[in-house]
Amino acid sequence: MHQEEKFMQEAIRLSKENVKTGGGPFGAVIVKDGKIIAKAVNKVTKNNDPTAHAEVLAIRLAAQNLKSFDLSGCEIYTSCEPCPMCFGAIYWARLDKLYFANTKTDAKKIGFDDSFIYDEISLPYEKRKIPNIQIMRNEALEAFKKWENSDDKIEY
Repeated sequence: MHQEEKFMQEAIRLSKENVKTGGGPFGAVIVKDGKIIAKAVNKVTKNNDPTAHAEVLAIRLAAQNLKSFDLSGCEIYTSCEPCPMCFGAIYWARLDKLYFANTKTDAKKIGFDDSFIYDEISLPYEKRKIPNIQIMRNEALEAFKKWENSDDKIEY
C-alpha cells in the first residue's frame, strides 16, 4: 500500500466511525513529513457549529500543533471532495496537496449538496437568495488603510 493510500484509509476510517457515533460521514487527516499531525471528523451537529467540517477542524488542529497559520509543507486527505468553505480554508492554509475520495456528486446524492453555493457566488449581490447589502464602505476602509500602513503587521 502506498503512503497516500494509508493516509486516505485513515480519513475514510474516521468518516465511517463518525457515522456510528451520530456525526456526518466526513473525515480529514493532515500530514507533514510523512506523519499525521491532525485528524478530525465532521462535528456540525455535535457542536451546533455549521463551520465544524472535518477539513476546517483538521486545519485548526494542525495550525495549533505547528504554531503557525501557514501549513505549507503539509497535505490534507479528506474522505470527500471539500465544500466551498473547506476548499477556501485549504487554500488559505497554504496546504501543498489535497487528496479526496468521494466526489461532490457522491455527496449530493446523499443530501450534501453545495452546488447552490457555487451558483450564488457568481450572481450579482441583488440576485442572491440571502440579501447581500453593502453599507458603510468608507468607514470600513479606514481599517484597511491602517493595516496597509502598519509597520508591525503579520502578512498572510
